[in-house]
Amino acid sequence: QLFSAMVQRRLKLDTITLNTVISACEKGSEWKNALQLFSVMVHSEIQSDAITFNAAISACAKDGEWKRAVQLLDAMAQFRIVSTMITFSAAISACGKGGEWEKALQLFGTVSQSEAKCNTM
Repeated sequence: QLFSAMVQRRLKLDTITLNTVISACEKGSEWKNALQLFSVMVHSEIQSDAITFNAAISACAKDGEWKRAVQLLDAMAQFRIVSTMITFSAAISACGKGGEWEKALQLFGTVSQSEAKCNTM
């Protein structure tokens, strides 16, 4: 609905705009809407980036949707997007909230072995 309204109002749909909307969905615990917008981005000409994935993974984390969060984390490599500490933190949080502590520990171990960028976004 939100995406349709944006198109109807002829708003400029770019990476920054959609990242902002996905992030807003995350803040509002609307993970399904966040993933729907993420899917629109992936299937369009709009470039996704680490912020896109971080927002989508964080949206999943809010509701403990750990499987989806981990799938998004794994998909970053396909898009040649480097995961950040924010990415891993959100995925670990999703696993924790989903009761998947073993997967959370596995991801934590991966952080030290990965090329994740330490940043303070």
